[in-house]
Amino acid sequence: MAPNPSRPLSPHVSIWRWHATMASSIAHRISGMANYIGAVLITAWLAALAAGPETYGVIEEVMAGPLAILVKLALFGFTLSLIYHLLNGVRHLAWDLGLGFDPEGSNLRSILIFIGAIVITGAIWLLAGGLI
Repeated sequence: MAPNPSRPLSPHVSIWRWHATMASSIAHRISGMANYIGAVLITAWLAALAAGPETYGVIEEVMAGPLAILVKLALFGFTLSLIYHLLNGVRHLAWDLGLGFDPEGSNLRSILIFIGAIVITGAIWLLAGGLI
C-alpha cells in the first residue's frame, strides 16, 4: 500500500535535534523496564527470606561477598529508576490535565526531573546509613 501523499510522513529520529523532553521520554521507558527487573529481584529476595535461614543465607553470602559492590550498585540503580519514574510520572499526570506543554518549560522540567532524581536518590542512600 502506497503512502497517502496528503499526509506527512513522520521523520526518522536521526533527523530530529535531540532535546531534554525526548531524552526523558526514552529514559521513562527504560526506567519502567528497570523497575520490572528490580521488582522481580526484590520478590526473589523476599521469597528467600520467607523460605527460611538456609535459603536466605545464600542471599546474604552474595550480598556480603565479592559481589557486594555490584549488589549495592544495582540497588542504587533501582532506587534511581524508581525515583525518576515517579517524578516523570507526576509530569505525565500534569500533562494529562493539559498543563506544561510549552516547549521551553517542558525541556526545563525534564532537566530538573533528571537532576531531582539523582539528588533524591543520593539523599535516600545517605539517610539510609551511607550505603554508597
